[in-house]
Amino acid sequence: MKYSKLNLAKEAISHKGFVKKIPDIFRMVKLWRKGVYPMRSIDIILPLLGILYVISPIDLLPEFAVPVLGVMDDLAVLSLTIPKLIKEVDKFLLWEAEQRLNGTKVIDAEIVK
Repeated sequence: MKYSKLNLAKEAISHKGFVKKIPDIFRMVKLWRKGVYPMRSIDIILPLLGILYVISPIDLLPEFAVPVLGVMDDLAVLSLTIPKLIKEVDKFLLWEAEQRLNGTKVIDAEIVK
């Protein structure tokens, strides 16, 4: 079985709801950079660095040198990065909803499709 970064990226993107949240990620980063959205820097920088690591051609364990381990390090980074990024985006969406309701605290929310 041949693995490639493209297949790994497709697998990571298939994470439930990830594709729908990509515009929210960009909006969250934009508001964070402007200083509007309060968030710790480490909570956004680490997941984004993890995704950049997987996308970049530079690897600690290259696929051509160590085929199985080269893919495994990318999978490990994705398995830590995607859920953390999704969690941060969910916090951002909750914050954004509170802002739209003029600062009313949202205590318990359920996402309805």
